[in-house]
Amino acid sequence: MKRRTILAASGLATASLALPALALAQGTTTWPNRPITVLVPFVAGGPSDIVARIMAQRFSEALPQPVVAENRPGANGEVASRLLARAAPDGHTLMVGSIGVFAINAALRPNLGYNPLTDFDPVTLAVSTPNVLVVNAEKMPVKTTAELVAWLKANPGKASYSTSGVGSSDHLTAELFKQMTGTDAVHVPYAGGSAAATDLIAGNVQFSFQNLGTVAAHIAGGRLRALMVTDRQRAEILPDVPTSAEAGLSDFVVTSWQAMMAPAGMPPDIRKKLNDTAVASLRHADSQARLKQIGFTVIASNAEDFRNFQRQEIARWKQVVQAGNIRAE
Repeated sequence: MKRRTILAASGLATASLALPALALAQGTTTWPNRPITVLVPFVAGGPSDIVARIMAQRFSEALPQPVVAENRPGANGEVASRLLARAAPDGHTLMVGSIGVFAINAALRPNLGYNPLTDFDPVTLAVSTPNVLVVNAEKMPVKTTAELVAWLKANPGKASYSTSGVGSSDHLTAELFKQMTGTDAVHVPYAGGSAAATDLIAGNVQFSFQNLGTVAAHIAGGRLRALMVTDRQRAEILPDVPTSAEAGLSDFVVTSWQAMMAPAGMPPDIRKKLNDTAVASLRHADSQARLKQIGFTVIASNAEDFRNFQRQEIARWKQVVQAGNIRAE
């Protein structure tokens, strides 16, 4: 082969290798053109896993490629988050994660191995659920939030509260509660909300803030007493439990949430298609019914609204972490 023929062939090969990157940069890549992976930064069975699998199922029905949820737990969500940050920004690697992964970690861990604002493109704020202030129904002599605050102040050094772990939504909710009410209690962290609720039922701690879905059955069974929900509206499945404002804490609105993210740098057309698909998956009647059953409210926001909300959440929890002098384990 002549030299110029070899060079021409080489140039064609180089150009062909560059085409996907060029198309991606210009926003003309067909999406999806291969299987999609939805990372889950926690073990199977938790809220992030449930939401991810519901969305993946609807994605698979709507798209011409298979969609698989893949659990990559570790380091409070950092393992999966690093994988997402390094993935190609082409819409084929996504992640469904929690308030902890996308907001609280940034507030709590100054040396975090990823930046939830700059390493990811927002897709949608998927769902939210309030936390519920609960006490042991038999061992705590309080029936309202005001009575709990009075008991805590009258019994200094005797109170403790359980959580699903350091830096979790329920942990920082309790810290915010202490700061707003001028009370104190010892933090007792566990490996998950179920264990935290179990120890409260056993009477080993005095109170806890838990996701609605974690404690609803215990409240219905009389094992725990609910004093308030940390939302602006009463929970449909707890119609007799007051909101935080009704309980005397007007600014105490806290929701635990799940969201979908993609690697930063996606072309605008893929970002739009991805958001449209995510919103449709969440608003599907079967998805809404399943999510409602476990205490979630479907949000299904656009990307811009989610990003603004995320910034507000990071700023809010940074203040709580600093005021409480909270340190990650």
